[in-house]
Amino acid sequence: MPSRIQIEICVDSLQSVFAAAGGGAHRLELCQNLFEGGTTPSYGLLRLTLRATDLPVFVMIRPRGADFCYSDEEFGVMQEDLHMARELGADGIVTGILKADGSIDVRRMRKLMDLAGPVPVTFHRAFDVTSDPRRSLETLVDLGVARVLTSGQERSVLEGADLIAELVKRAGKRIIVVPGGGITERNFVKIQKLTNAVEFHLSASAPVESRMKHRNTRVPMGRELRASEFGWTAADPRRIASLVQLAS
Repeated sequence: MPSRIQIEICVDSLQSVFAAAGGGAHRLELCQNLFEGGTTPSYGLLRLTLRATDLPVFVMIRPRGADFCYSDEEFGVMQEDLHMARELGADGIVTGILKADGSIDVRRMRKLMDLAGPVPVTFHRAFDVTSDPRRSLETLVDLGVARVLTSGQERSVLEGADLIAELVKRAGKRIIVVPGGGITERNFVKIQKLTNAVEFHLSASAPVESRMKHRNTRVPMGRELRASEFGWTAADPRRIASLVQLAS
């Protein structure tokens, strides 16, 4: 268990990697497509991130957005992506697989754990849609998972704080419960007191304006429900520094 509070920043670009490092983050969760909750990062992004920072880099292994009940083909992709992450030098793996009934897919998770080897595995927020969070916590302990990321099965950590506090107590030193979802500078201290957690996961992002001067707004590049093509979000080093200071 960590001896001090740890701040993990979720990043999906090199811009955010540099911001997180500059703000004093303790660890990175690297993914892409944060608009869909995060998916497996590209080879190029992972390789350049590992070159760019000495921070521990935990790599998301998730083949698509939406649910966490995967086909055999998708599971095959996950195994190949995990192998790639290990070969490139990932410090940790972030993943999760469920059965259709909302229970953890123990057989497939055990396979991913074997592929991860000595690298610690975090079970991501698939946990928040499991049918029984208490039983799921014990399943993850039995599997040897190092961490579980959760909002307490609610929209935000504040709303799920009671369950998170219970899970932290149940977990003891067997597994680290990491609150994540809606954590900001304004509510961090309150969340820490309510949950007694020692590690926290957040993006601490801010809007980034596109450099494009010519803008054809008639041609969207995504689905109907989409972010603007002329702006995105990235980690903000000032926000991260504020959170790290609050955690110290």
